[in-house]
Amino acid sequence: MKEMNEFEVAELEEKEEADDEDFENENENDDGEEEEGEDEEYVFRFNSGVNPLDLTENNSSGLQTYQQFERLEYEALAERKRKRKRHDETNTTTQSEDNVGGMSMDEFMETFNFGCFRRKSRKLNKKRGRRKGSKNKHSPEVTKLLGEATLHYAHGRFEQAVSALNKVILLAPNLPDSYHTLGLIHDTLGDKNKACHFYVVAAILSPKDSSLWKELLVWSLEKGNTGLARYCLDKAIKADPKDISLRFYIASFYVELGDFERAAESYEQIHKLCPDDIEALKTGAKLYIKCGKIERSVGILEDYLKDHPSEVDLSVIDQLVDILMSSNAHDKALQHIEHAHMVYFSGKEVPLNLKIKAGICHIQLGNMEHAENLFGLLRRENACDLTDLITEVADSFMRLEHYNSALKYYHILEANGGSDNGYLHLKIAECYLCLKEKGQAIIYFHKAVHMLEDNTDARLSLASLLLEDGKEDEAIALLSPPKLLDSVDQNSDKSNPWWLTEKIIMKLCHIYRAKGMPKDFIATIFPLVHESLSVEALRQKVKVKKRLPASVVHERAKVLDTPQTDNILCGIRPVAPKSDLLKASRAKKLLQKRAILKEEKKALAMAAGVEWHSDDSDDDSPQEVVREPPLSNLLKDEEHQCVIIDLCKALAALRRYEEASEIINLSLRLAYSTMPFKKKDELRSLGAQMAYDSTDPKHGFDCARYFVQQHPYSLAAWNCYYGVISRLGKSHYKHSKFLRYMRAKYKDCAPPLIISGHHFTFASHHQDAARDYLEAYKLLPENPLINLCVGTALINLALGFRLQNKHQCLAQGLAFLHKNLQLCDNSQEALYNIARACHHVGLVSLAASYYEKVLTIKEKDYPIPKHPTKNPDRTQNQESGYCDLRREAAFNLHLIYKKSGAIDLARQVLKDHCTL
Repeated sequence: MKEMNEFEVAELEEKEEADDEDFENENENDDGEEEEGEDEEYVFRFNSGVNPLDLTENNSSGLQTYQQFERLEYEALAERKRKRKRHDETNTTTQSEDNVGGMSMDEFMETFNFGCFRRKSRKLNKKRGRRKGSKNKHSPEVTKLLGEATLHYAHGRFEQAVSALNKVILLAPNLPDSYHTLGLIHDTLGDKNKACHFYVVAAILSPKDSSLWKELLVWSLEKGNTGLARYCLDKAIKADPKDISLRFYIASFYVELGDFERAAESYEQIHKLCPDDIEALKTGAKLYIKCGKIERSVGILEDYLKDHPSEVDLSVIDQLVDILMSSNAHDKALQHIEHAHMVYFSGKEVPLNLKIKAGICHIQLGNMEHAENLFGLLRRENACDLTDLITEVADSFMRLEHYNSALKYYHILEANGGSDNGYLHLKIAECYLCLKEKGQAIIYFHKAVHMLEDNTDARLSLASLLLEDGKEDEAIALLSPPKLLDSVDQNSDKSNPWWLTEKIIMKLCHIYRAKGMPKDFIATIFPLVHESLSVEALRQKVKVKKRLPASVVHERAKVLDTPQTDNILCGIRPVAPKSDLLKASRAKKLLQKRAILKEEKKALAMAAGVEWHSDDSDDDSPQEVVREPPLSNLLKDEEHQCVIIDLCKALAALRRYEEASEIINLSLRLAYSTMPFKKKDELRSLGAQMAYDSTDPKHGFDCARYFVQQHPYSLAAWNCYYGVISRLGKSHYKHSKFLRYMRAKYKDCAPPLIISGHHFTFASHHQDAARDYLEAYKLLPENPLINLCVGTALINLALGFRLQNKHQCLAQGLAFLHKNLQLCDNSQEALYNIARACHHVGLVSLAASYYEKVLTIKEKDYPIPKHPTKNPDRTQNQESGYCDLRREAAFNLHLIYKKSGAIDLARQVLKDHCTL
């Protein structure tokens, strides 16, 4: 212990002598080099409330701040400047008194010139920078206290040593030795945290002491403080730039952060410091490629070759050639290979891999003969050892569409243990397919599919070849799910097996559609189309608010948190990727915003006199996740739109109208702006047709309404619309509004007036019905249907109780019916209508005469009007005579005869006309 004490005292005396010498030369540092600045990337400061003296106490809260520490240093520096100024003034006065008398002018000029020359020469010969030694001179009191503290520490009197060092810090707060000694003391006492705090202060005050930074680096890594570790690592590298291990460590830091450019720069610096470290150079080149700087990667490798004109590492040439070939610079790669052959392999055999790569470059440049000569070295005997090179050669031939040459080398690989390589079989099959050899292509595609079951491209290519050969059943079996589906699902961890991929399903649907298998087609595609449309509709209907749970926000914000209690420095940027730092910054702002909102809610609750409870359940509640549709771009892709139309046609053919109508409505609503007009029109036509045929046409109402809007003067469109409305039972809630709109917009259009009159007639509002019919009569007075409708409405109105002029109304009604008779050329139907009207109002004699006229006319059958979109070739199930009204007229006439007492006559009428 005594020897250690004397050694430390001697070392302290040497430091004091160096400091005295430095104080004398302190003013000569004006033209010296500037001190090395702090790293711009890291900005540090002492934590609020931290005083260097406070680090020696047990409790550091409530003490002076670091500004007081700086103020003490500033006052000490100002006092030294004042002493220096008084010293210079005293020397100047003494020199002026000595030179007043006894000096001639010549002596004065000689002295003046000599002084000028001396100052000029001194300025020219002056060395830049300050002299070696301490920057500051310590006062004798500080030196004495340091010595006492060292003696106390050496003898184990730690309390006295700490007390002496506290006084040193008060007198010279910028002296690193005192903090270093305090760190040693606390390290001996076992207080690692406080010891490291003192080491941090000592290292900051002596930034060129690399040993302190390295010690702090080890401590920060043990604590897991990566931010402080990186800061200490940068400082240690600046203090000791030649330490290679530190540069390797910081390079690994950058790689973990994903900053490949800075990592590559670090490896490049390592290679400059250690030119023999070829792995650092190669690693730097790979990292430059990762960050997209291929030219820089090529440049450092070429610089290495220029610096080694006689002997190089062959792996560098190999890597350089690979980089140039991957960037399609085959001419430069070939130049480097030829240069290596002339310089580095003069009189020697060039390695086989370089020869093969030279051959590949010749292929790309079009020198096929030279390439084949070089590839002659590849034989079946050595194929096992050169698998990668042979594969690269074959792939090069295939990219250049030299399929026969590619097959030659692929078969070499197949013969040498490649029979179990599915990708090799796939490449061979593609070559045969390009050569239009379908038989061989099918064989190798089968082998590839057997080895690569999840490769959808191989299955699709094989299915296309089978379809070209007319083997639809084999293609369907190839694309269908496996028969033992349950066992496959249990043993497989894949969430999306190959039989559920979009391409497989679409191909299978095309096969079913072309083969005329609607049930299989619907079973394959309908669930996926329905789910995709439902998901898209849910996305538009429910806009899910993206709100991160509080736990996720806190977890992200932890990246910016620094341990304030364990670290004397704050403001050091944490070590994390830029994306994580950006997320952490946003999360921190979000937490602050939520805290402000919570305080505002609390204040409002307290102002309203309501008890407020903090509830974070909304923050942590799971958010609704909208799943992805199984068929992406269903409504944007033209092929998928055709599949939707075909699906709706297939559903309509199987009379599954509700499902088809749902698909049509969802498609039209979701793809209103993306689907072409022709396809939308076709879907609406299908919807209107299904609404006309189905028993529940509510799904097709919109389609029928659309056709009426597009063709307001088309009787076929209005007939379709009325057929849909009449099947709804009660008046549809959209119908009345739409009908009013059409009547107001198209005042010269009769069909909406007629339909409105029909609905009033159905509701027994005969006066309103007669009004609408008469409005239509003004537009089309010669229309038989309108005259019939007006006549029936007036006759029904005449049978009411509140009408006063019933006879006039009845006469008008019969007049319209007789006009209908004239327009129909005395047709059977018109005569029957007049007879039925007279029978209804009690004019039985007139009714009997008109019924007898009906019995004298035989009407032929006419085809029933159909929907314009229906197939006109469909057969009718109606019996013959469905347009003849003689049986109805005979039955009504027999009722009249029976009521009047002519029973025999009534029986005879029935016998003549109503007996089978």
